[in-house]
Amino acid sequence: MAFRLFEGEEHAKTYHKYRFSPPEEVQNIILSYLKKRKNPFLLAVDVGCGTGLSTRLLAPYFERVIGMDVSKAQLGEAQKVPGFNNISYCISPAEALPLEDGSVDLVAAASAAHWFNTGAFMKELARVLKPKGCLALQDYFLYKEVHYGNCSEALTQIFREVITILLSCGSDKLNVTQGGYKEIFEAIPFPEKERVDAIVSRYTMPISRIIGYLESLSVYQTYLEKDPEAARAFLQSAQQRFLDTMGVSSSETEVELWVTSYCLLACKPE
Repeated sequence: MAFRLFEGEEHAKTYHKYRFSPPEEVQNIILSYLKKRKNPFLLAVDVGCGTGLSTRLLAPYFERVIGMDVSKAQLGEAQKVPGFNNISYCISPAEALPLEDGSVDLVAAASAAHWFNTGAFMKELARVLKPKGCLALQDYFLYKEVHYGNCSEALTQIFREVITILLSCGSDKLNVTQGGYKEIFEAIPFPEKERVDAIVSRYTMPISRIIGYLESLSVYQTYLEKDPEAARAFLQSAQQRFLDTMGVSSSETEVELWVTSYCLLACKPE
């Protein structure tokens, strides 16, 4: 990976605890794309796998799954999850995958590709995929909708304001996410490629988990490093704004978070 922002142990624990799994709707789109090509489901590689949220979703469908990341701390959290005998993890950047030429059926990355050196990653992708092997890149927009009773519009505005402030603390790489991976899609070296947009998923979760999710973002961690006291006060204020708007006192009050995702799919020529 060209950027290394997720390597602290505490950040890894927060990431593992509060990040939600990639949407089932996106997973179904990826699997449908693969099945249409009638390829064997032998080896999938999840690049920039973090704590293994997306890696574990691939495990039921492939003989072997390898999760790769540059962060030892993130992989440590992934390896703590039991029950997946066909998954292995290794430290590796996206731009130099320790894999044989033409050995992989699926290269996937969830909420990670914007951190890669795109040109170097695409060269590795073309090298390691089998003929007719597939690529699946997914991510979601940071701006989300928060729904609760008759105050959904106000809650969504609060969330938008919080994200806007946090984005000012972070890397320009996040503009790639907010732009829907347009530059990454153009860089995919295969003629057969497509994108699926506007995939809306709904997650029910307490306000405390939304705050935890915000805490897990790299932009918040950057803010925390620069000014710990101000960063913590910022999240406390955000939580109180949510609760006051909802007219409740408990941060365990559940809301519905609407997440809009997109997915890039491609197939290497025979």
